[in-house]
Amino acid sequence: MVEVRRAVPGDGAGIAAVLAASLPRLVKTARGLESELRSSPSRVVLLGVDEGRTVGYGNVYLPDPGETAERIRVAVQVTPEHRGRGVGQALLTEIERVAADAGAVSLLTVIEDDDRSLHFARQRGFVVDRQMSHSEAVLAGTPDPVDPPEGLRLASYEEVGPRPVWEAMSAVIGGDPSGLSFLGPFDEWVESGWRNPDLRPDLSIVLLDGEQVVSLVSTAADPERGVIWSNLTGTIPAYRGRGLAKVVKSHALRRAHLAGLATASTGNDAANAPMLAVNDWLGYRLAGSAWTAEKTL
Repeated sequence: MVEVRRAVPGDGAGIAAVLAASLPRLVKTARGLESELRSSPSRVVLLGVDEGRTVGYGNVYLPDPGETAERIRVAVQVTPEHRGRGVGQALLTEIERVAADAGAVSLLTVIEDDDRSLHFARQRGFVVDRQMSHSEAVLAGTPDPVDPPEGLRLASYEEVGPRPVWEAMSAVIGGDPSGLSFLGPFDEWVESGWRNPDLRPDLSIVLLDGEQVVSLVSTAADPERGVIWSNLTGTIPAYRGRGLAKVVKSHALRRAHLAGLATASTGNDAANAPMLAVNDWLGYRLAGSAWTAEKTL
């Protein structure tokens, strides 16, 4: 019988194995997950354990302290060979309890685009909404980077430090049409995001107007697999429509290639035409799809 419990430091390798089996394009290493487990009080991480082995993973993104979020983002993943055994249901039951205790009115999640996953979600009251796309690019085949416009300059995360990056991210994620982006308070993000071993600050690129970050791409990397994942690419509202995302992402991919990495992966809202056009120009090709889904508690 499956046991559901809270994850603790030391569980990173088990979670990484679940994610590698269920979301193989995602960059989430055991080291990175250990960092998150030690420094992310805004998340409740759950495990589905069968005979001592981690076979499922649940995640609840809690609102900032003192705030109430009517809609809370959650995630459930189960290794393919353990699906259909009640692991997902057990995790979801505990996720709903945690979210309700946090004041949630509804849950937002991502469902993989396959009949079994969609059936599981619909049976449990989720309404499927927005289509998401997964794309991949061969780094050796990406085009030459685009020069920044006059008056703006390129820099890496490690050159500008965490505060300007976090402020730009805060402005960017409000324009995410999927509603999936999550940042958290600055101090927590520094520990769980900025200092996460999966983040490559040398491959994460910003455009600066003076000292302000106006466009950025955040890059996670798994050198053992030779893969990068673009966690967030975006431009703050006042600077949109100038092609800046193409500038930062083209430079990030070139640096990743020169660093010896082979493949770039990313996920996008399928209706985010500007970002999809940038990815198409960069050589990304569709590799899969998913859907957002929401459930009223």
